[in-house]
Amino acid sequence: MKTYIGVDLGTSSIKLTLIDSLGNILNEVSKDYPLYQKGLYSEQNPEDWWEAFTFCFDKLLEQQDRDCLEGLSFSGQMHGLVLLDKNDRIIRSCILWNDGRSEEETKYLNDVVGKDKLSEWTGNIAYAGFTAPKLLWVKNHEKELFQNIDKIMLPKDYIAYRLTGVFATDYSDASGTLYLDVKNKKWSENMLQILGISEVNLPKLFESTDVIGQAKEEFAYKHKVPKFKVVIGAGDNAASAIGMGIVNEGEVNISLGTSGTIFIPTNNYILPKENTLHSFVNTTGKYHLMGCILSAASTRKWWLENVLVDADYIQDETDIRNSQNDDLYFLPYLSGERSPHNDVNAKGAFIGLTHNTTKGDMSKAILEGVAFALRDCLEIAINNGCKFNKATICGGGSKSEIWNQIMSNVLNLPIYKSEGSGSFGAALLALHGINNINLENSEIINKLKSTKVYLPEKDKVEFYNSKYKVFRKLYPSLKAYF
Repeated sequence: MKTYIGVDLGTSSIKLTLIDSLGNILNEVSKDYPLYQKGLYSEQNPEDWWEAFTFCFDKLLEQQDRDCLEGLSFSGQMHGLVLLDKNDRIIRSCILWNDGRSEEETKYLNDVVGKDKLSEWTGNIAYAGFTAPKLLWVKNHEKELFQNIDKIMLPKDYIAYRLTGVFATDYSDASGTLYLDVKNKKWSENMLQILGISEVNLPKLFESTDVIGQAKEEFAYKHKVPKFKVVIGAGDNAASAIGMGIVNEGEVNISLGTSGTIFIPTNNYILPKENTLHSFVNTTGKYHLMGCILSAASTRKWWLENVLVDADYIQDETDIRNSQNDDLYFLPYLSGERSPHNDVNAKGAFIGLTHNTTKGDMSKAILEGVAFALRDCLEIAINNGCKFNKATICGGGSKSEIWNQIMSNVLNLPIYKSEGSGSFGAALLALHGINNINLENSEIINKLKSTKVYLPEKDKVEFYNSKYKVFRKLYPSLKAYF
């Protein structure tokens, strides 16, 4: 039986998943790599990604029939700026999605170029996390390096380029650059002019399920595999949604990873009012809305490991269940915020502390604060005409039973937990792309099963509706102090 590999190039690690042609998972391997952070700076060395990829590739296939490998595809951290010179050498470390150094460039794009023009040209406004402001920062602060740029690519596309020699990207990942015309699915000439680059510096655009080429002969020989096909894949949230079985309008996927996202498939292009959500192309060739909060599961990690210096998640769950304090609030803006506030200077905060406050109270407030921040995004989608009947949830934070239930109550949606992942979604993109199977009519995707469902509790829904009204007033009240 033919096999397929999904590669999830994440912020902290890479994960590879091997599946067969029925969608069964045969093996999974992951490996961490360094993340270099200082102040608002956040970078990685693309060479570390390649070394981790080749290591995991061999480990994944150690006990497998390598001759069965037919294809591979990608899920990748979005927005990262990878720069190569004319000799394909890496010019500088990749500036990542959670890097906040480009505040001035972001303001220039939004306030001088103008949000209206950006929306018309790209379907989005500028966020410090997007690729275009990073490129402007390099142009303004590293002029000599900027002059040496030959190729500009996104993180997963660097691995695809090393693997195939094909300079390519897909529409879903390119949507987060702020130089793709999302509505018309082409590079924006106006944005390229502002950035001082041309289309020759950018990869060819493909749908997420398109085969872009084959693995290089030397790679296949070295790793003792056939010259398998490579499907370009998608940005991490779009690939994760496929892995969770979310392809149709009316559904939503919630990701509780380092950051948090609300992923909303739409049949048609939607330009959200005031651009408080991202409008991107989906893996299906249609579109999706996405809200991204910069700190989700990372808030709980910060609290338990950095503050309490006690990574006992099991005890923390017990402490939360025993909490009797419902009057504490937490703003989860530890890395600034993207959706909907677009404020790199936003800060985290506890509001309502007293002498009687316990660590369980504070832990519960953190989970609620993240849920409220994600509801901010969902409410915008609802105000733009979107309707929902269910949600799925994934990411490291979704391992928490109590957090999943809080999320269901805050969003007032049944939430389905499954074992889907970005690497599994990428493997499905390889399988479907190579075999020309429509994602929306896929028997494999439609049969993906949830391991548990969390249903809204009526009394808790009413309670959180009231608490959310207070939460919404906190950021505007504190913004001046940030």
